[in-house]
Amino acid sequence: MIVGGAMAGRFRFLGCITALLAAASPAIAHTGGDIGGGLLGGFFHPIFGPDHVVAMVAVGLWGAFLGPPAIWLLPVVFPLVMAMAGAAGIILGEPLPAIEAGIALSAILLGLMVALAARPSLWIAAVLVGAFAIFHGYAHGRELPPEADAVAFCVGFVVATGLLHLTGIAFGLLTRWPAGRVAVRTVGGLIAIVGMAYLSGMA
Repeated sequence: MIVGGAMAGRFRFLGCITALLAAASPAIAHTGGDIGGGLLGGFFHPIFGPDHVVAMVAVGLWGAFLGPPAIWLLPVVFPLVMAMAGAAGIILGEPLPAIEAGIALSAILLGLMVALAARPSLWIAAVLVGAFAIFHGYAHGRELPPEADAVAFCVGFVVATGLLHLTGIAFGLLTRWPAGRVAVRTVGGLIAIVGMAYLSGMA
């Protein structure tokens, strides 16, 4: 009975991944809270995780700062990699070493990329974003409530994190003006500080 339940959970999660990929919307998530399943549970899951919020906003900020094609590529790479990592998290069920540190580092480094106005090659930026997506995705896969409606949960999750990306992109577009560039880089620095607080255990 336990094995059958586990298999059912895996198939539900695979259905979730299918819905996520079909949506092709920038996002997925990690949060520290245990919110119930369903559409609203999935929607609020990332929003209640400040470490996730700042990292996802940073992806949008950096994409907007780099401009096309990064403005759409980075917010697509992150959720696609995260979806695969999430599937691994639910299927394997084993903890990933230093996963919380990896999530905190994602906020630190992505925030610093914005704060320092870093402009690496597009493939380097995509690899960096994708690498951090593994930590967020795997953590979320392990946190998926076993009783959750996986498809509805992930639809809510995709919508919420898509909004986080769009928030970062919208604010990042201020870089068109000198004062806006300063504001965007300042926010990047603040995101890095939040990440440092999580890494040090202060948050």
